Amino acid sequence: MSQSDRPQGERIAKLLARAGVASRREVERMIEAGRVAIDGKVLETPATIIPNLKGVTVDGKPVGRAEPTRVFAFHKPTGLITAEYDPKGRPTIYAALRNALPKGTPRLMPIGRLDMNTEGLLLLTNDGELKRALELPSSNVPRTYRARAFGDVTQDQLEALIEGVTIDGMHYGRIDADMERRTGRNQWIVMSITEGKNREVRRVLEHLGLEVNRLIRVGYGPFELGDMPRGTAVEIPQIQVERLRKQLSREKK
Repeated sequence: MSQSDRPQGERIAKLLARAGVASRREVERMIEAGRVAIDGKVLETPATIIPNLKGVTVDGKPVGRAEPTRVFAFHKPTGLITAEYDPKGRPTIYAALRNALPKGTPRLMPIGRLDMNTEGLLLLTNDGELKRALELPSSNVPRTYRARAFGDVTQDQLEALIEGVTIDGMHYGRIDADMERRTGRNQWIVMSITEGKNREVRRVLEHLGLEVNRLIRVGYGPFELGDMPRGTAVEIPQIQVERLRKQLSREKK
């Protein structure tokens, strides 16, 4: 097929993600489940290319035009699940966000996750494409944590993590770790990772014989937790969001 014969536009999954319906991967699952239609006809493949979202419905509801990309920083407290709904009835971040976000804020999706017992910086966006780009290990976006851990470890052991480590068959890539300070047998350790695998920081420190008793994410990419009060949210200035998007686009090339 020549360039001129190709349909004009973009894949529907990408457009729906950008419109904040869900991440691209989630949109693809929705299409497979028959939840997405164009002009009343159920869509069969996420590879469909369209110029815009006119006539597109999800669960029978029309999809509006994509809003400008917005990103919020939220200081997640411990005790909250990073999900919209928890079948066990535990409180989620969205219960706290109802009071923390300004009225009229669009539907937001978390960028990455923090487990129930981890606190700190959680980014949220209405743009599924940006969410995906920031989560992909190939984007090399650093996540920085401060961990308070009980036990004994040396700076040499922490520095060895720069080569990565394999635990129970799972390989964790480069980890930049430094001892911040020690009080008795408790120490604060600063760790920077780029993969963000499930419970990565906790698993690695436990592998070193440490017991993590507090874990705080203090940075994600160029954004820092700073002195943001626990349970509050602030919007990232648009100029910083666009700067980040351009940086991700350059690194993808």
